[in-house]
Amino acid sequence: MKTILVANQKGGCGKTITAISLASALAKKGYKVALADADNQKSALQWLKQRPKDSAEIQSVDWRHEKSIGDAPKNTEYLIIDAPGALSGEHAAQLISEAHTLITPLQPSFFDIDSTRRFLKHIQDIKRIRKGKIQILLLANRVKPNAASSKDIQDFFAKIEQEPIAWISERSAYSQLAMHGLSIFDKTQKNYLSIQTQWQPLLNAIIDDPSDWF
Repeated sequence: MKTILVANQKGGCGKTITAISLASALAKKGYKVALADADNQKSALQWLKQRPKDSAEIQSVDWRHEKSIGDAPKNTEYLIIDAPGALSGEHAAQLISEAHTLITPLQPSFFDIDSTRRFLKHIQDIKRIRKGKIQILLLANRVKPNAASSKDIQDFFAKIEQEPIAWISERSAYSQLAMHGLSIFDKTQKNYLSIQTQWQPLLNAIIDDPSDWF
């Protein structure tokens, strides 16, 4: 089982949308996927409750309580963890200890950039991070084309010498579909294809699957 943690200490940066998008993409591809919600707001759990029965199956896992962390359904191939906001300290170390990959989404705003900088600095003290045993991927999220703030986020990536694995445009489709327990990967219409392909670099980085996705 490969475990993918979606985390940042900044709330509202798109962690849950990232988690449900990845989970549905992998499930649609035919993998056995579980989505663990470690956030007390339980947004991912609520999304799964709304999910139509004829959609690609995603197992629900409740990790809101520390004693539950580590539990996962048998035969799961990919476990996606939706981390809580303000993740730090022992809780961060505990979730990171379960993960093979850490995905940190951030929006092109001063507050996201500043918070992400501090988050990445804080987790460097965690043993698993320090020893390089976890893959860390940054995801530029909700980016508006030609927005002035995009330059700020580009400057940030240049400063930390780590480019984002993918750039995800701001689209209303994400929130509209989420209300019904769906994601863009549950749709096959042509107008969703360009949105889905933005995620391909991230999918390529976390799995080894040479076949065509879209």
